[in-house]
Formats: sequence, structure tokens, C-alpha cells
Amino acid sequence: MFDIRAIRENPDVFRNAWNRRKPGLGEKVDEILAHDSALRKAVTDKQEAESARNANSKLVGQAKAKGDEAEFERLRTVVSQAKDTIEAAGEQEAAAREALDDLLLGLPNLPLADVPEGEDEEANVEQKKVGTPTALSFAPKDHADLGEALGMMDFETAAKMSGSRFVLLRGQLSRLERAIASYMLDVQTGEHGYEETSPPVLVRDEALVGTGQLPKFGEDSFKTTDGMWLIATSEISLTNTVRESILDADVLPRRMTAHTPCFRSEAGSAGRDTKGMIRLHQFNKVELVSIVRDEVQGLEELERMTRCAETILQRLELPYRRMLLCTGDMGAGARKTYDLEVWLPSQDTYREISSCSYCGDFQGRRMNARWRPAPTEENPKPKPEFVHTLNGSGLAVGRTLVAILENYQREDGTIDVPAVLQPYMGGLEVIG
Repeated sequence: MFDIRAIRENPDVFRNAWNRRKPGLGEKVDEILAHDSALRKAVTDKQEAESARNANSKLVGQAKAKGDEAEFERLRTVVSQAKDTIEAAGEQEAAAREALDDLLLGLPNLPLADVPEGEDEEANVEQKKVGTPTALSFAPKDHADLGEALGMMDFETAAKMSGSRFVLLRGQLSRLERAIASYMLDVQTGEHGYEETSPPVLVRDEALVGTGQLPKFGEDSFKTTDGMWLIATSEISLTNTVRESILDADVLPRRMTAHTPCFRSEAGSAGRDTKGMIRLHQFNKVELVSIVRDEVQGLEELERMTRCAETILQRLELPYRRMLLCTGDMGAGARKTYDLEVWLPSQDTYREISSCSYCGDFQGRRMNARWRPAPTEENPKPKPEFVHTLNGSGLAVGRTLVAILENYQREDGTIDVPAVLQPYMGGLEVIG
């Protein structure tokens, strides 16, 4: 969550940062301090009552032995009152702690100073464009129209078994989806040093709390009848591999990647991207996660991770741009985020295909994941510190398939296969 001591000592830092996220959100600082004060008072009252009970309990026996009945009864009353105080203070402590934890768990991370302020995507800042938007000599077709005309993308059959926002891929498009994921994994593991991982896609509440999806964003995910959650991204599984552990300094940064199905309820997105594969309930993604020591290493890793994701777009020769997200458009767990947006000819615009975020120690605190600095002469027994985490898409596989279909389409509806994917397609050069 957050360092409560830091909030006590520098309340305006948190107040101003949360107000940058959302005007008025900084007022939560006053609630935090009130719950914290109630908690500390209850703890103090409990400790003082315990001391009084312990001290007077010894005197009760002494008064009895001396035959001092009046003193015996007085001390018994004092001990009884102390016990009542301990019980009441314990209840107050538990209530204050629960209220404080609930409040802190529901608040977003603090944006870094260089993150532009704004309420939505309109305030995001374009940092660069790579490649020229694809200019076709004919009217571009939407990826869904292309896929259905090929007989390889079937939304109707998927809807019969699963409802809307599902797709069934067949034949060469199904192989293309697999080829895209395999190529991404080969680049990220073979060239960029990420460890390939096959994590669970069903997790417990604690895992979602650790990465920040719970308690506030549960409606965005699917929950099973036995209380497990389907992951919305393998960031959840990969990041939680270090929960409740203390890592040695020399193993950081730790870099992991995974290709998994992901599941999102898309709550609140009614009417958005209802056609095609842009916004599905089930999709595949190659995720990148890094565990690092501190902010300095974290910001260096953010630039590196973003370049790793950009490499895929560059080699697929897909036009894209990199955006620095504003305070109101970042995910709740992020301190700084870059979005990569790929060009889609049918929409005549760029659409998100990757999001790379530095989260600071936000997730490390929630998971109780720490690292131990190397001992020095000045500090032979350094205390463990919370890890800092990063996550990014390297890339969203379905959206990459969408971008290839639209940017590599021919007038007759066939699709050129990008050169780097042809070995993964058995040498196939054209889908049709």
C-alpha cells in the first residue's frame, strides 16, 4: 500500500499527488490521518492497560497474603477494569486498522513529477512516431471484414457458445496468431533476456490484491464459482512470483515473460469496439514483467522495457507512435506509463497495442516482496527494502494480428505475411 509514516510526515506530498490523479482525491489524506490517529490511540490505550493489569495482578496476590481485604478488592477492581479497557481498545484497534487498510488499498499510486496532468487520453503527450501511416491505393477493409471474407475469423460461431466479444480463428489465421506469439517470445527471451514462464491463469484474491486489481477493480475480472479469479493479464501471475519473499540484490533486475490467455469482463466499455477483435473477453498476450531494486533502476528499466516492446513493431514494419500517459489515463498501480499505439488503416488512427508501466514499490508493499541490499562496512546488516515492479505488453497478440491484417492487406482481400513471421508460417508468404 503506502508508507503511513511518510503520509504522517509529508501529508501535502500525498495530497498534491492524489489531486493530480483526480481533483479532490487528496482529501483522502485527512481520512487516512484520522484513522491512523485512532489506531495509534487504541494501541497506546491497550498497551497502557496491559501494563496496569500486569503490574496490579502481582500486587493482588501480595495483598491477599497480607490479609489486606480492602486493598485486595481495590486491586481486583483495577485489574478487572484494565481487562475491560484492553478488550475495548482491541476492538477499536481492529476497527481502525481495517478502516485504514481498506482506504489505503483502494487508492491509486502517486504519479511521478514528469507525468503530464490531465483527466483523460486527450492530455496524453506524443513522444515520437515511427514509420509512415500505411497509405493503400484502395479503400482499406476492417480486420473483421477481411477475416470473415477469408473464412478464417468467425464471430457468429463463437457467439453461439460463449456470447458476444469472443472469436474463433481458423486455418492460416489461427496459425498466424501462434506465429506472432512464438516470434515475440523468441525475441524477448533470446535477445532481451526475459525468462520464459508458464504461470497459472487462475489465482486467489491475494494475488489480485498484490498487483492492485482488488479490492477496487474486481468487476473488471471474471471470478469462478469456487472463488478463484481468471487473470486479466499475466502481470498478475508473474509479479506475484516474488510475493512474501526477500531477494538478494544480485538477482535484480529479474525479467520474466509469458504468453497466456487473458480474460476481462470489459465492465464499463458497453458500446466501445463491439465489432472485431479490439476488445474481447478472452485474448492472448505476451507480457513482460521486471522486478528491480529502486526508482533509479526502475526508470532505466521502463525505457528498456518499452524499447523491447517497440522492437516487435519495428521488425513487423508496423507504423506506431509512443505516448506518455497523463495522470488521469494511467492505470491505478502506475507511477509512469508509456503506451504504444499501432496504425489501423480502416480507422485512420492509432490504437493501443502495448502499455509499459513503472509502479514503484506500490505492488511490492502490497505483496510484502522485498530485497536485501549487500552488506557494507558502514551497514553490515542492511534491512530489506520493498522491491519496485514494472509490467508491459510485448505485445497484445490479438491486436498485433489485427494490425497485420489491416496494414498488410491486398485489394483482393488476401494478406501478405510479414517477412519475420514467414519462417513461423512454414514459409507461407500470402494468406488467402
